Amino acid sequence: MNIQTDLTPRLPDGRWALFLDIDGTLLEHAAHPDSVSVSDDLRLLLETVERRLDGALAFITGRSIAAVDGLFDPLKLRIAGLYGLEHRLTPDGQIEAADEPADMAALADEIELELASQAVYVERKGPVLAIHTRAAPHLLTRATELVEAALARLPKGYRVIAGNAGVELMPLEAAKGAAIRRFMQLHPFSGRRPVFLGDDTSDENGFETVNAAGGISIRVKPQGETTARFAIADVAGAIAWLEANFSDRVEEAAHGDLTA
Repeated sequence: MNIQTDLTPRLPDGRWALFLDIDGTLLEHAAHPDSVSVSDDLRLLLETVERRLDGALAFITGRSIAAVDGLFDPLKLRIAGLYGLEHRLTPDGQIEAADEPADMAALADEIELELASQAVYVERKGPVLAIHTRAAPHLLTRATELVEAALARLPKGYRVIAGNAGVELMPLEAAKGAAIRRFMQLHPFSGRRPVFLGDDTSDENGFETVNAAGGISIRVKPQGETTARFAIADVAGAIAWLEANFSDRVEEAAHGDLTA
């Protein structure tokens, strides 16, 4: 799909629900997921966004909820973690968690044995297994081969998602679009028009869901084909977009309108 890029756009007036990926969208990627950090300015901005949207803001991320809370502490938002396998439907609510199946744990042990000593990080996220090859891009093909071969040994119901710098194995029900749909049925999201910002292959399902709902889909750092209807060049642009639309200083920003 042809997309409009570098808009840094202002949303038209309306009732909006905002969904945000984290890595590659709000934070620059790092060789190891634990190497990233969150600035006080970003925390303050997200607090402002949530207030201006009357709470209709949620993270939709492949990270676990525990990992996100550790990054953004003391800020806590509504969140779908592990691609929707975990949820916290209110900022102070209980976490609906997901456990690591025994077969996934055994597979992680095998892949770690082969790849972990070669600058590849094998991340165990309950029922999701992520292999990060950002520090060793030449091993992405091998990591993908190992994960695809494992599908034959696992129970039915898993799929492989190849990303920009890694590959993940997850249950079929792990889908960002499904997580967005669930939030859209709940207060304060229901009756609003959804917006979703993401940067990777795993976000495409979310873009499709938002498009079908008449919302606005924005891909950060687009590479290749995407179902997103708009694009922003980088993380700094995504932050600027949030500031332009939701900052307390919004009246000072110079920007154009976004239409879909």
